[in-house]
Amino acid sequence: MNSILSFFKTVRRDLIMLYKIRQEFKQGFKAYGNLGPMVSVFGSARISFSHPAIQKAEEISYRLGLAGYTIMTGGGPSIMEAANRGARRAQSRSVAVNIILSHEKGANPFVDESVTMKYFFSRKYMLISYSQGFVVFPGDVETLDEFFEIVTLMQTGKIKKRPIFLVGVEYWKGLVDWMGGPLMESLAIDQKTMELFQITDDLDLICSNFTADLKRSKNEVN
Repeated sequence: MNSILSFFKTVRRDLIMLYKIRQEFKQGFKAYGNLGPMVSVFGSARISFSHPAIQKAEEISYRLGLAGYTIMTGGGPSIMEAANRGARRAQSRSVAVNIILSHEKGANPFVDESVTMKYFFSRKYMLISYSQGFVVFPGDVETLDEFFEIVTLMQTGKIKKRPIFLVGVEYWKGLVDWMGGPLMESLAIDQKTMELFQITDDLDLICSNFTADLKRSKNEVN
């Protein structure tokens, strides 16, 4: 009897979770499905506002906003707030996919439209699926998770290849050296994987790349 009750409790729990997941995806599809060209900016919520990456995140988002891109972030403070602030300055769309966490209290004040989600996987889907490219600033394990998720999806052909820029050569150099060293030496990855992203501090390079992509896509439509 107890095993039967336990089974039905498990089924009920799973059905409730499926319903919640469905609602999150439905909410995200509605909010972000028709925003036009978009770039997702990733980075830590914990990095000090005095860190040089803050100014770069705001500047690149401002310039991409002027070029015609919507800027999407995870909605938190620090790097994400700087990116949304840059988009706001450019008077472009500034959007976010926020996550329910005990230490974060809603989206930052520079977000024009946000959706709050419980599950990281549905949040990552929204951050990745609708964007034409990605700019990754210094971050923590959450940022690493997002970066490797994008690389994995491109490497396995689950999504089309799009620009990925790791901004902060000193910050990311150790990771990139490890990937190009022990990982490649053990044949865990190959050179094609390493070519899926660029590590740079050159904001002009990033802007010119995305601007060229935007012009190319407009020409294809016309």
